[in-house]
Amino acid sequence: MPAIHLTTTKTPAQSSCGMVTANHPLGAAAGAEMLAAGGNAVDAAVATLLALTVVEPMMVGIFGGGLAHLRLPDGRHEVIDGLSSAGGGSHDQMYQPISDAPAQYMQARDRQNDLGRSAVAVPGSLQAWSLMHVRHGVLPFADLVQPAIRYARRGFAVTPYLAGAVQEAQNDLRRDPEISKLFLPDDAPIQVGARLVQADYATTLERIAAEGPEALTHGTLGDEVITALAQGPVSAARLSKDDLAQYTPQILQPIHGTYRGFDIYGPPPPASSGVHVTQMLNMVEPFDLSTMGFDSAKRADLLARVIRQAFVDRNRHSGDPNFVDIPVGRLTSKDYAAQCVAHMVQDGLAAHPFSAAKESADTTHITIADADGLIVTATFTINALFGARFMVPGTGIIPNNYMSNFDPHPGRALSVAAGKRVPTSMAPMIVARDGHPVLALGQPGGLRIFPSVFQTLVNYIDHKMPLQRAIEAPRLWTQGQELELEPGYGPLTDALVDMGHEVKAVPHIGGGLNAIEFHSDGTMTGAACWRADGTVFGMGGGLAEAGVRFWPDRAPDTNTADASDT
Repeated sequence: MPAIHLTTTKTPAQSSCGMVTANHPLGAAAGAEMLAAGGNAVDAAVATLLALTVVEPMMVGIFGGGLAHLRLPDGRHEVIDGLSSAGGGSHDQMYQPISDAPAQYMQARDRQNDLGRSAVAVPGSLQAWSLMHVRHGVLPFADLVQPAIRYARRGFAVTPYLAGAVQEAQNDLRRDPEISKLFLPDDAPIQVGARLVQADYATTLERIAAEGPEALTHGTLGDEVITALAQGPVSAARLSKDDLAQYTPQILQPIHGTYRGFDIYGPPPPASSGVHVTQMLNMVEPFDLSTMGFDSAKRADLLARVIRQAFVDRNRHSGDPNFVDIPVGRLTSKDYAAQCVAHMVQDGLAAHPFSAAKESADTTHITIADADGLIVTATFTINALFGARFMVPGTGIIPNNYMSNFDPHPGRALSVAAGKRVPTSMAPMIVARDGHPVLALGQPGGLRIFPSVFQTLVNYIDHKMPLQRAIEAPRLWTQGQELELEPGYGPLTDALVDMGHEVKAVPHIGGGLNAIEFHSDGTMTGAACWRADGTVFGMGGGLAEAGVRFWPDRAPDTNTADASDT
């Protein structure tokens, strides 16, 4: 069988004083700036995420949602859940579904749950970043906003990644004059290398720097957004100022699993990752994957079946645990994994019911650590490319379209309900061993996130790949229909077809993963993969040792004469 060539395209970075990885160079630079200014990993994370709202406006914004997973220097973990939620006026009959057929099941009439003002859920991003800073940051919040203000006010060069997103979304963007004048100058998509200046958004960020995040949740900025959301035909519940003011991020404990002597930590529901990454690792633990080899069709077949089984259980048990009962203990147990393996062998590749789950693949992720042992791995989004695909006039804010992740049919587990948080596949994960951190990682990519992170962990732990190779290695993915293969898996295509898989070649699966590896000598390695504009900044060196003087051969100045004597 032809071998798979495991090449890498990017270079990792080494550091002893701190590491910042993000899916845009300027985002990573903002975080590094905070570390250089004496901030910690939380300060760097908030500054990076705010900067990404400027340079990755198609992916993330202050009117979006997401998750941050922290490991504190004393070894404690906490997950800050800033996921968006349905507004107080929402209900399960606010949309009219157009079909029960799988391809159109999550769509509503006139795209009301997907496009425009009726698609916007209560945001959690800015509130989550603020809470993270209040609990653990050391620099003034206003300092953390400065890189983002600078990038918005002075502009930056458009990357092919951003230009491609504009190209893809241009027909919807053209519907809104406010957003189109920024991204479709002269009615054509902005070009690679063009300088993108966001003056209105710079002013918004300046207001947040001056007033704090309360400018959005309790101030006049929030009033302006709510007024804009109320415009146009009112055909679905709209957000109110109370929705903004009453939203509270949740502080949760992670799911904990074990795999070959490693401790695996991931977010709890409504995120799927902590539960199902643990489940999948439990399922493959009895198999000697290292002996199979990465280029083994038998190994690829096993991973595909395990991912399929995880989606069977995710489809049965997914949602906001405040509304849906999720048997976390059973799903993450070793005994249940053994039952799944036995069932998987019996059933072979039997078809499973289609998944109604819908998640946008358009997200961003950061992984950051400082020299004192504080780690932040965080995934945030405005859901689809450019969210609801309009801009609040005069603010530069692009709202999310998170309502599209709810089932538009009434009476279902994922149906709309006031206050319900959206389900997510986000997987900001942390791995430890013997009480010490080993790896922190995560990525964008919607439903493909947690199976991709699972494969990266297998690459790193079972195949003992260096970090850069582990995150850039080819991926596969399935929900139970076609088996998607990245180009690197091409040599295994025929063998997998012979095993019964319907194979579909795709250019990439999920988005750009970034990660930090922690070494026993206190150093760390940061890496970002080829699937996004991922960039790594590592800090070495540091301040002078105590007692060091610039001119040790010069006697101390003992002149204490008063200035009036000279």
